[in-house]
Amino acid sequence: MAPARYLESLNPEQRSAVEHGVAGAGASIGPPLLVIAGAGTGKTSTLAHRVAHLIVNGADPGRILLLTFSRRAAAEMERRVERIVAAALGEQGAAVAGRRIAWSGTFHAVGARLLRLHASSIGLEPTFTIHDREDSADLLNLVRHELGLSDTARRFPLKATCLAIYSRAVNAGEPLEAVLARHFPWCAERQEELRRLFDAYVAAKQSQGVLDYDDLLLYWAELMKVPALAAEVAGRFDHVLVDEYQDTNALQAAILLGLKPDGSGLTVVGDDAQAIYAFRAATVRNILDFPRHFSPAARIVRLEQNYRSTEPILAACNAVIGLAREGFAKTLRSHRRQGERPALVTVLDDAAQVGCVVQSILESREAGLALKEQAVLFRTSHHSAMLEVELARRNIPFVKFGGLRFIEAAHVKDVLAVLRWAENPGDRVTAFRVLQLLDGVGPATAGKALDRIAGRSMVDALAAFAPPARAREHWRALVDLMRALGEGGCGWPAELDLVRRWYEPHLERRYADASMRAADLDQLQRIAQGYASRAACLTDLTLDPPSAASDEAGAPRLDEDYLVLSTIHSAKGQEWRAVYVLNVVDGCIPSDMATGSSEEIEEERRLLYVAMTRAKDLLTLLVPQRFYVHHQPRRGDRHLYAARTRFIPAEIADRFELRSWPAPVRSGQTAGRRVPASVTVDLGARMRGMWRSTGT
Repeated sequence: MAPARYLESLNPEQRSAVEHGVAGAGASIGPPLLVIAGAGTGKTSTLAHRVAHLIVNGADPGRILLLTFSRRAAAEMERRVERIVAAALGEQGAAVAGRRIAWSGTFHAVGARLLRLHASSIGLEPTFTIHDREDSADLLNLVRHELGLSDTARRFPLKATCLAIYSRAVNAGEPLEAVLARHFPWCAERQEELRRLFDAYVAAKQSQGVLDYDDLLLYWAELMKVPALAAEVAGRFDHVLVDEYQDTNALQAAILLGLKPDGSGLTVVGDDAQAIYAFRAATVRNILDFPRHFSPAARIVRLEQNYRSTEPILAACNAVIGLAREGFAKTLRSHRRQGERPALVTVLDDAAQVGCVVQSILESREAGLALKEQAVLFRTSHHSAMLEVELARRNIPFVKFGGLRFIEAAHVKDVLAVLRWAENPGDRVTAFRVLQLLDGVGPATAGKALDRIAGRSMVDALAAFAPPARAREHWRALVDLMRALGEGGCGWPAELDLVRRWYEPHLERRYADASMRAADLDQLQRIAQGYASRAACLTDLTLDPPSAASDEAGAPRLDEDYLVLSTIHSAKGQEWRAVYVLNVVDGCIPSDMATGSSEEIEEERRLLYVAMTRAKDLLTLLVPQRFYVHHQPRRGDRHLYAARTRFIPAEIADRFELRSWPAPVRSGQTAGRRVPASVTVDLGARMRGMWRSTGT
């Protein structure tokens, strides 16, 4: 049977994935489907067409759950689905497309929504607030002090380390002792104290009515272990579709098994070769073991037609990933047969590496390739430090990705903290931050004020408290503000305007660049207009914050072209016409910190593969023979000699064009202009004459 016209743009493999369990039988709840989508193979389009195809064939959009790894990805997917459905159904399309997918978003956002719906059944208040990572670390630190763990004779792990340990144990579903032994061996002797800390941390969260990021998955996973509740949640959804499945962790896999125990109606899309987030507790085992979990019903569809890169680039990428110890076999192919082989360029040291990259970028620009179409990628953020200095010296504008997220900026967190405290007066960590915004209020005063609030009306307790003299005027203003926010008379988003007007004098006092930071608050107000309530806005911003100028280092002038600098992790999902990868040597790729196990080494191989597959037309890998390494202060900073990465051994070197920079001078030539042999100059005489008096 000929495919529907809206599927004609798909290649045979994509169409096979889209029509699985649907074609000829309506939108039945088919067997589990795993789509292995290689880099640049149209994964997003395939998933959007599959959702649309289900709807066109009778699936209820309200009974579809679409899980992505960012709010923006979910919104873009919904827009694509609506366009496809509208095109497929003609006049009926507008009405059907208007019935939006009721459940789409990140695992954390969907989890928060389900937990609020079932809060009364699982011992939660529906008004719980959500702590971001910094808030969670602050609360852990507070509990740590209360337990006296910061006063011990031997150094106790800092709050960020404690949170990292807690988070990995929760998300990986591993015992604390295993997490410590494998990932935090220097903390292993603190195991029992950490257990005590985490137990008290959980109690503190529950007493204050807050959940952290990890709780959103943990509570959801635990909810799915209660048969009656699991049946109710699973019964909401006929079809569950998951994007970027290779980036899921053990908790997320458990949630999916709870939703679809036999896999019926489950579609997961991903690429095991791009699994690079083990440091976030993601496990490539989820996608590798999918067929075994749902054997024999599971079907696998491989997408191998690449729409991004040239054939020579793909040949090199296939060779690198083809040496992986384990994975789904696939060979990326391209209709773009012509192109240059990737260049593997050997340079003397990191300074020469910078010179080579800058020269290549400028030459490409002169040849008509805009700076925005070029990107420099690196394993770790500090690897670009020398390059950034040189770009600034040459006045080459650039942006660097991998910095602060929008709501991690201190001034944005200040404003959101006020709103979060109004939403949940029991949130002690947030209240602690707000009170210390006032001039003259330190930790001791803030702590006393919060002790007075316990068990009383927050506004009344604040009004009755006697602050230090310097804080009195602003204290009264804070009381008035919290009263107005508590009464809710002005509505949302006008409440944010109230907070901002109160905050402005504190912004100017606390930050020298207040005018620049005010632009972020302007953006926050624009974002707030898209939400119906304060609670909805706070939840969304905490779970999936938008990007902002503070994501960038060395922000360009907006009317100019600019080069892109990015860590490889931040570059995933992006593409550029020309890509330069720094430090393709053992010790950097793979990192010398990630060679403790075969699993770590394999992830480093995948990281190089991800970097290489970002390139459309030109790919250059830099191999410095010496590079700068920063160690602990007692070991000092030093240069190391390095070999080309083990991921490009001699047997696949023919996929690359091997070069050195600068190019060697041919015999009989000099690097510069030839000097006539007859010319001789006595420079010594000139030097001797420099300081002699010319007057007699």
